[in-house]
Amino acid sequence: MTEPSGASGPVSTGERPVLVADDGAVRTVTLNRPGAFNSFDLAMKTALLDALAAASADPAVRTVVITGAGRGFCAGQDLKEHLALVAAGDPRVATAVAEFYNVLVSLVTDMPKPVIAAVNGPAAGAGAGLAYACDLRIVGRSASFSLAFAAVALSADTATSFTLPRLVGYGRASRMMLLGEEVGADEALRIGMVDMVLPDEELADHVAALAARLAQGPTRAYRWIKASLHHAAGSDLASTLAFEDRAQTDCFASPDHREAIQAFVDKRPARFTGQ
Repeated sequence: MTEPSGASGPVSTGERPVLVADDGAVRTVTLNRPGAFNSFDLAMKTALLDALAAASADPAVRTVVITGAGRGFCAGQDLKEHLALVAAGDPRVATAVAEFYNVLVSLVTDMPKPVIAAVNGPAAGAGAGLAYACDLRIVGRSASFSLAFAAVALSADTATSFTLPRLVGYGRASRMMLLGEEVGADEALRIGMVDMVLPDEELADHVAALAARLAQGPTRAYRWIKASLHHAAGSDLASTLAFEDRAQTDCFASPDHREAIQAFVDKRPARFTGQ
């Protein structure tokens, strides 16, 4: 397993653009281009989608942590590579959103288990969007968030136009996108953009403990909770009630629900299997 290094994030252990490590039922996916603030180049894009798809499909994985190597979480698109592709008229420029950013968000939001963003430094552009798509955002004091799409004459991607207004409100999201406003960790907590701010040196240990707790929980119920929230975000009340009925009916029949109520009767902690 890659060992954490506090404020600087996990240490890079080679040239692989994405590192994957398991600790019990917790899988940590580390963006591993610290010299480029973990920006997305073509190699990282492929490796990250593969890593997240594998985590989603593996029943032994019950919680996923996404973090960055070095001093940053993710700076978004690698603009040096992007410039070269634009200059060359490479068709991959036009397909980047459909084939990477949209797929990335769908893999995180559709992940049938909790996903924690451990934000160990700046998260910019699509890097911020990746954090917003996660279920929980636990950040170090040195973390910051910015959406500088307009500064490079681009619109929003990575679902930031969907997720950010739902976290902080339309007005604040508009200001961040139009003005490229950077938001520090404490302000991000105040406005509801993140869930917890910790001293940098405590981030890795706290996230590990939280991830382990979630990995011991009712994974099937977590999957339905995620799905219910996503459904309700774009649905009316009647549709939401019908979806909740479907979710609860499935959970009522689950082994973990039976275990939970038996544990309550027995006055002991429940032992969830994720089923």
